[in-house]
Amino acid sequence: MDLLLFVLLLVAPAHSWLRIGALASVEGSVGEFGQCVCNVFLPDTSFPADRMDLSNLTARVEILESGPDKYIKLDFELLRIELREFEVLVTQLKASLNSSSPAFESLYTEIRNMSLIVDQLENYDRSNLEVIRIEFAKLQRKLEKCQDDQDDFSNAEIGILRIGKPIINQLNAYLSASYKYGGWGKDSKPLPGSENMYWYSGYSDTLVSRITQYSDYYKLIMRQAFRTHELYVYNRYDWRGTGNNYVVRENTLYYQYRSPFAMGKFNMTSATPTYKVIPKASAQFSYHYSANQNLDFAADESGLWITYVTEESNGTLVLGKINEQSFEIKEVWQTSVFKQSVTNAFMICGVLYVTRSVDTETEEIFYTYDTNKNKESYVSIPFEKFQDFYVYLDYNPTDQRIYMFNNGYYVYYNIKFKVV
Repeated sequence: MDLLLFVLLLVAPAHSWLRIGALASVEGSVGEFGQCVCNVFLPDTSFPADRMDLSNLTARVEILESGPDKYIKLDFELLRIELREFEVLVTQLKASLNSSSPAFESLYTEIRNMSLIVDQLENYDRSNLEVIRIEFAKLQRKLEKCQDDQDDFSNAEIGILRIGKPIINQLNAYLSASYKYGGWGKDSKPLPGSENMYWYSGYSDTLVSRITQYSDYYKLIMRQAFRTHELYVYNRYDWRGTGNNYVVRENTLYYQYRSPFAMGKFNMTSATPTYKVIPKASAQFSYHYSANQNLDFAADESGLWITYVTEESNGTLVLGKINEQSFEIKEVWQTSVFKQSVTNAFMICGVLYVTRSVDTETEEIFYTYDTNKNKESYVSIPFEKFQDFYVYLDYNPTDQRIYMFNNGYYVYYNIKFKVV
């Protein structure tokens, strides 16, 4: 295997992301399925991956080890140059991916640590050159794992291979299991400076009346709210919604408007509500688990979506792509799946994934509709439920996780993808 360090491998199409597994932590690059974690989005192929090679660094360290006469200041200076070049290339890659993944911060930390080791070795202890060789080797192996497969995946298409076990964070912000309805997650397209923002909205019924934001994950867990937005205040206005089928995108809450029955959005920056009625959309069909889930919003790498039913569709799901500027449905796909047999749905890379209940412990993705190919498929991708009853399930493209609100608990799932 070539030692090109971030042959990050895959040149994905314009709206595609590939997450080869789940990020366990910044230290470990192996997810729960034993795979390397790589977030890949390459809008162009200008990144100089062929220059990213640590093998020269390892070779230089071996020269230094070969004898005291080879131990000269120039060799250490060359090591520093290599490290600086490597840092520049990582920065270029981060910019080309437009990513805020913790993996990059982990790399920067390791580069800084190795630079310190080079300084220490030059100044204090020649015999410890083995230390730096080992550190370089560790970083090299870590980045090599991200190659995973050096096949040419230009124009690659991805799908879900399997879904990990549910990761339960904690009970909701009210610490009450009576808040069975609601949702939580991250902004699917965060504004600059709000990349770590989380949100939560929870109730004891299906009425949507407020949403709370948290500046980061720690504040969410500690229940230290950044801001709470009331959608119903003192009878002066009523912007409330129904159902548990909302998403947050660019600091805007998209939800099912209560009256009239319509698509609703609430700009949390300006506290401005807007609604738009969908012609022929029906309020008579909901998901299997919960009432009033008539309009279901979803967001993925390619934009904002909504599923609903019309009288003409005889209860089968209709999928619409939303123009975010005009807040109108610009394109529609008709599926063959009956909504009342469905427990929930979400979008990934332009593909609709539809779920149903198998038993009290198991959920299953059983149907997909690929809008890129205008093709529907019946599949079987089972995954474990934390508890039998859940009302909210959505994918977030910023971290490639599925978020669930399950009987009042914050739950999420990591995904392993495959190239199809």
